[in-house]
Amino acid sequence: MRMILISYSAQGFALLHSVCEQAGHTPVAYLHARSLRPGEPTRRGAGDVVGEIVDALPPGMDLLIPGRKNMLPHIVAGYRADLLVCYGFPWKLPPTVLRSTNLGAINVNTSMLPKYRGPIPVNWAIRNGDKEIGISIHWMESEFDSGGILAQEAGIALDDDVAPQLLWEEVDRYIERLLPRALSLTVAGSPGTPQQESSASYAGWMEPEFSQIDWSAAREVIHNQVRAIRFGSSGKSGPVALVADRRLRVLRTSLQPTDGIKVLCGDGPVWITESVPVADSGS
Repeated sequence: MRMILISYSAQGFALLHSVCEQAGHTPVAYLHARSLRPGEPTRRGAGDVVGEIVDALPPGMDLLIPGRKNMLPHIVAGYRADLLVCYGFPWKLPPTVLRSTNLGAINVNTSMLPKYRGPIPVNWAIRNGDKEIGISIHWMESEFDSGGILAQEAGIALDDDVAPQLLWEEVDRYIERLLPRALSLTVAGSPGTPQQESSASYAGWMEPEFSQIDWSAAREVIHNQVRAIRFGSSGKSGPVALVADRRLRVLRTSLQPTDGIKVLCGDGPVWITESVPVADSGS
């Protein structure tokens, strides 16, 4: 099959490319989003990511970076591809794009669908205190992550202090194992296993209020809030809190007694073990 690969980073493209080639298929182009939503300004750091993708681009491979969703059907159709293979793309692909290949599109989601449909499932799993995540590979339909499941496996542990690099390495190992199976079913015309809509949940972008700690909330809720934001920022940020008349950005907390700042929450104490002062501007 001729395939257009869609991903978020040089590493993501390299993973998809390697698995698809080993399965006997031919990637013909890469597609990357420079903004979180169509038509929005380029996100911070996107230039560095694009530079890394270009540096690793295989000879003769096109890199497509659309700014508008309405151009995607024309771009995709021009390659006469059989399949879109997506892993990490924040835009919702319209039906016109999904119909622009011979077979449609499949997507890798880092959750056990139908749980946590949407762009940031791992962040929500951490926020909700889940002990593990899984990988689902499914047909793409007009609604986020709603198509039939071609391959799925749980078992990726979420430690209390989630190390992003180690977690994504484990995710990649799961994809290497599951994607060939999903591709074989795609070639065979399998519709996949229908998802149970009654069990579906959505993992959209966090609400603005999530960046502020409310000490009246339950201690585990606050601990997981810190964990989720730390994970999403690769350990560089955390929610802002008022502690003894000081504004702190809380980077790490503990539910067990330890060295640090003890703060009383709605149902008991939490210990701030790592924080940085917040500038007067609130940044």
